[in-house]
Amino acid sequence: MAPSDLTVLVVDDDFRVANLHAGIVDSIAGFAVAGTANTLAAARAVLAAGPVDLALVDVYLPDGSGIDFVRELRCDAMVLTASTDSTAVRAALSAGALAFLVKPFPHTELAARLAAYARYRRILTAPQVDNARVDAALQALRPTTTASAPTTVASPTKDLVLHSILEAGHPLSAAEVATAIGISRATAQRYLATLVGTGTLRMSLRYGSTGRPEQEYSAAVSQASSGNQQDQNSKHP
Repeated sequence: MAPSDLTVLVVDDDFRVANLHAGIVDSIAGFAVAGTANTLAAARAVLAAGPVDLALVDVYLPDGSGIDFVRELRCDAMVLTASTDSTAVRAALSAGALAFLVKPFPHTELAARLAAYARYRRILTAPQVDNARVDAALQALRPTTTASAPTTVASPTKDLVLHSILEAGHPLSAAEVATAIGISRATAQRYLATLVGTGTLRMSLRYGSTGRPEQEYSAAVSQASSGNQQDQNSKHP
């Protein structure tokens, strides 16, 4: 984690969902996961261990309300929940949440919100603000997914990364991609994150017997379908 990284606490009662969201956070440059928690007690322990810039909080937790937790936070927060109750939206915003996302949502949606939050923070780094800067900061928090997705980097290396995933026919980790095409893991991770952000690839988690799950990458459904169709076309001219 770089000293300038924005630290994120992920709070969700389902540990798989918490790990999935943490994986998305980890895949975006400039962000680092401060910790994951499945209860409010565990979340408070993470906060006590070190500074957190942003908390991603579920509404329904085993030991209390995520919205009440947002209200007590000293850091910024976004609410990520399966709740579709409009009163929950109002309560979350009243408690101080910067965003409210209804699960399930595409990985690119959370990536866009995190990128927007990073811009919001950059805009407000100035010690003094005027109305124009305040308006710009608030506008930055409400991006469209398409506009906020990381810019596609046109390069031979990116093409090699994508080709390695499509050729494998099964999910690969960043380390496996790096080994396959002869680049560093960090470089592979950077291009993989870009491809996830543009919707070309999907990121999921690979669970081992112990330790934190590893991120793995596969072709998005439309990309995979297109590739399969191309294979069929090549077999049947």
